[in-house]
Order: sequence, then structure tokens, then C-alpha cells
Amino acid sequence: MIRALALVIAAMGTAGATGPAPTDFTLNTNCPPGFEKTGGVCELRTLYQFYDSLENRGLGGTRTSLPPHRDGFTPNQIDLGRYLFFDPVMSGDRTLSCASCHDPARGLSDGRPRSIGIHGEDAGRAAPTLWNVAFLKRFFWDARADSLEAQASGPLYSPKEMGNTPDQLLKSLNDNATYRRLFKEAFPQQRGPIAEQQVFTALTAFQTSLVSLNSRYDRYVHGYDAALSQREIEGLNVFRSFVARCSECHTPPLFTNEQIAVIGMPEPAGQPFDVGAEAILNSPKLKGGFKVPTLRNIARTAPYSHSGAFADLRGAVDFYNKGRGNAVPKGMTLYLHWHISDPKLTEAEVDRIVDFLGALTDETFLPQTPARVPSGLPPTKRGE
Repeated sequence: MIRALALVIAAMGTAGATGPAPTDFTLNTNCPPGFEKTGGVCELRTLYQFYDSLENRGLGGTRTSLPPHRDGFTPNQIDLGRYLFFDPVMSGDRTLSCASCHDPARGLSDGRPRSIGIHGEDAGRAAPTLWNVAFLKRFFWDARADSLEAQASGPLYSPKEMGNTPDQLLKSLNDNATYRRLFKEAFPQQRGPIAEQQVFTALTAFQTSLVSLNSRYDRYVHGYDAALSQREIEGLNVFRSFVARCSECHTPPLFTNEQIAVIGMPEPAGQPFDVGAEAILNSPKLKGGFKVPTLRNIARTAPYSHSGAFADLRGAVDFYNKGRGNAVPKGMTLYLHWHISDPKLTEAEVDRIVDFLGALTDETFLPQTPARVPSGLPPTKRGE
């Protein structure tokens, strides 16, 4: 493991580098930075593996272990997933790729309050970041999927997102000689045409390689005290305090506890109230409930909330400081999460939290956007 961690540090300077377009499509036989090839598959290596659980670590403890994660995919499967992720052939009209709403240049989100899908459709909610999805057990804002494979079909087949169908997707891939060859290389034990489950597995393999655990906060946790400024340390202390209680839901080191929380977030003017998880779990107590998002790379993913209600981090943090239920529509009853209170932080304390959140930025292992993709279509970004 020590050798692998040394490779992680060495790779930091080269991750994300781009080179000339290849003359033919080949799949990478090496694991992404931060992973060690063991028995032919890629396994994640991180210093957090040296720490134990959150238990008895106090509120927002720093040297705590990460939850279980997904890895164990081959380099070929990860790289095939990368090509699929950036290829507009995945959408119904071949104008959108997964990267249109999960753009590496936008924190693996899209910079919009609500994502725009096929034919300019309003997708209904903001695109969540994909950083560290390998550690998650629930997906979508309303937590309606329990795996990355189950999640994949949502945007692919939604008429408001990528607008494809299973039959059309598989026909497009099977009609492409390059994809047929690449799938055989990535799944050598499989026979016959490309299958939907292989597509989902490849996309999952790529997304589980999107790991962000090398921020200045992480260096501070691992013992380098100078990694954070004095203001950022003050912000961390407020963030972890029993007054602000930010870390009760945004629990380090992932900065999410993955729970569904009803906090009374406002909707943009003119938009109907989004009931969130209530519609999925048929529970009135979860009306307006959404999965607690990670704060990793939060400075890169504005605007904020499921509906993009806050243009900047200062506005998002200040919402929590305005008091319990300050944006609940008049006449509506919501069962607000018990952690939501009225902390009465000073303006300086709110500013320090914002300073600290900036220290969670780490795009060391930002994925490389292919210069071209097997369909021959131009890789798309941000719906362009």
C-alpha cells in the first residue's frame, strides 16, 4: 500500500494532462491515478484507509475512515466507461453526453440552477456532482436509486434528459464496429452483442474512478498544519461546532451522511414546491426531503441546492443562519430535520465557514476528456 500511495503523490502533477488525439481507439491498461492494479483490477488507495471509524471521534472528527466503496473494475472497463461518458451517441438525438450535465470543467456538474436536457427540456433539478460517488449508497436528489447501475437508466431514458431508449441505445452501440471491439476487450468473458448491463457496468467503472481526497483540508487532516490558513481553521471549528452543527449532516471525510433531510429549501420564483423524497418513499414526513449532498469541490459547483436557489456559497450558508423554517411556504407543514435550528452565527462566522469550504477543492484526478469518441460525434460539454 505504501508503494501505491507514493504513486498517488507522484501522479498528482500529471493527472488531467492531455495529449494528441490517438490514431485509433485503444483502452488504457493502467489504472487511474490513486488506484493500484491488483490481480488485474484497480483498487483505490488513500491515506484514510489507515484510520478507523467515526465512532468515538466526536462531532466532525478529522482522522476518520471512509465508508465502504466500489472499486475492483479493470482498467479497460474504466476507460470504456470514459468514452461512453463523453459520447453524444448515448442520447436520443446524439446531441448530449453524460458530460453535458456533468462537465469536468464545472466540478462534474453543469453550472445551471436546473439542468437542460434533450430539445432544451427542463430536467427539473440541478445536476449533482459525481465526485466520490464510489462511496455512496443512494443516488439522485430524492435517493430513488440504490446503485450507480440503477442510476444510469434514469438520465439515459428520461424524455427530459438524454431521451434515449434501450433499443436505440444498444442499436447505436452494436452498429459501431469500434464499440463492438472495445466492449469485447473490456468484457472478454461475454459473448454476443453489447448488452445493456455491460453499458451500465462500464459507466459505473468510470464514475467510481472520480475520487477527490487530496484537498488542502485533507493535507491538514493528515498532519500538515500549514495546509489551511488561520481563517480556514476558524471556519472548520465553526463548521464542527455544536452551534453551527454543519458536520452533523455534512460529515467528514465525505462531507455527507447520505441521509434524506427536510430542511425547507426555497424554490426559485415561479417554480412549484418540489416534494422530493416524499414521492419516492410515499412518506408525508419526507415532503421536501432531499439527500444531503457532499461538500467536496463545493466551490466549483454553484449554484446550490436541488433547484439552484442560491447563486453563491455565502447565500447558501446564510440560509441556515436565518433560522428554522425561514423559507417554508406559508400554510405548508414540513417535518424539518431536528438539526436545523437558529444558530445566530455572526457575519464573521458565516464568512469563515465559506472560507473553509473553499479548502475542500481538489481536482487533482480530474478525468481527461477524450479528443474524439468512437461514434465520431464531437464530445459535448454543458449541452453545447
